[in-house]
Amino acid sequence: MKTDLSKFNNHWYKPGSKIKILVWYFVNVCCLQNKYNPFSGLKKFVLRIFGAKIGKGVVLKQTISVKYPWKLTIGDNVWIGENVWIDNLDEVLIGDNVCISQGAMLLCGNHNYKKSTFDLMIGTITLEDGVWIGAKSVVTQNVVCKSHSILGVQSVASFNLDEFSIYKGNPAVKVRERNIEE
Repeated sequence: MKTDLSKFNNHWYKPGSKIKILVWYFVNVCCLQNKYNPFSGLKKFVLRIFGAKIGKGVVLKQTISVKYPWKLTIGDNVWIGENVWIDNLDEVLIGDNVCISQGAMLLCGNHNYKKSTFDLMIGTITLEDGVWIGAKSVVTQNVVCKSHSILGVQSVASFNLDEFSIYKGNPAVKVRERNIEE
C-alpha cells in the first residue's frame, strides 16, 4: 500500500464557520503578521474579538500568526516573539509568565503516516507557568511543558517536559535541572 493524498479527507474537522475562518485569515494577515504593526494592544484587541482569552501584561511582537484565536488562552505577563506561529488546530493553553521566543512554532496537528489516506491528527498544547520556549523551537500536539521547563533553541518537544527542567535537541532530551535565583 502507498500513500494516496487524493483520498485525504478531514471533513470531520470543523474548527469554526467558513465565514469566520475567512474573515480571521485576512485580519491575521493585516494585523498580526504585519511587520509594520508594533502595537501589542491592537493585536490583543483583535484576538479577543475573535474569542482568544488574553491576560494582562501580554507582549505580542511583529509578524506572529495564530491559526484560530477562539482556541487560544494566554495568561498574564506572557511574551510572544517575532515570527512565532501558533498553529492551533486544537486548544493552546499558555500559563502566566511564559516566554515564546522568536521563530518558535506550536503545532497542534500532524498526519498519520501509517495510513494511506494520511489522516489529520490533532491535540492540545499546554505551556504551564514560567515556561520558556527557545528561538526556532517546536512544540507538537499533545505536549505539556510543565511549570518552569525550558525548551532550548531549535529543539523539538514531542513528549511532555518535566517541571523545572531544561531540554535540548531533536527530539528534546533533558540536560539539567532549572534553578531560579531570587
